Amino acid sequence: MRSREEILNKIKDAIVNLDIDNIRELCMNAINAGISAYDIVMKGMAKGMEIVGEKYERNEYFLAELIMAGEVMKEGMKFLEPYLKSDEIKKVGKVVIGTVRGDLHDIGKNIVATLLSAAGFEVIDLGVDVPPEKFVEAVREHNPDIVGMSALLTTTMIEMENVIKALKEAGLRDKVKIIIGGAPITSEFAEKIGADVAAKDAIEGVNICKSWVMKR
Repeated sequence: MRSREEILNKIKDAIVNLDIDNIRELCMNAINAGISAYDIVMKGMAKGMEIVGEKYERNEYFLAELIMAGEVMKEGMKFLEPYLKSDEIKKVGKVVIGTVRGDLHDIGKNIVATLLSAAGFEVIDLGVDVPPEKFVEAVREHNPDIVGMSALLTTTMIEMENVIKALKEAGLRDKVKIIIGGAPITSEFAEKIGADVAAKDAIEGVNICKSWVMKR
């Protein structure tokens, strides 16, 4: 009988090695060995995603690997869902995320959402082409710690400012931290529109979100 540590290491390695074909079987083996779904997620898959993030920062992995690692994690989560009790995983924080109105790009947003989930956040993903009022509605309904906005087009960047204005008008701006990202986004732009920060990539964005909730 393989040790618990060995089984969890195999799951971690499957994420790092982008092994989508075997992740479900490895998760099933872990469940059969009496390992909780929570530990499989946090001590297996999430550890693997951390290593993937480190490899990305060292330019050993690139965008394609980051996306693929996210897909492997999603495949594992699909299998584990029935075993995860809703109260078993204590969430570290809550994020509402979306690509702004007029923009249909979702790869960057999807990577951030997956990495945030792996880091223990509850993620409310509003999808793409999200108007300001939908962000406002989601903040009212879900009371998140953080709002994340993505834009890949220079023509849609202005929508980020519109969302912030709408949150101010609704009296909700001061209740959340706002992080923005996407190819054309800069720190100067974030400052100009009243966002808290601009993240240069998904890994930095997730690290910033983690630092915010740790300070509470």
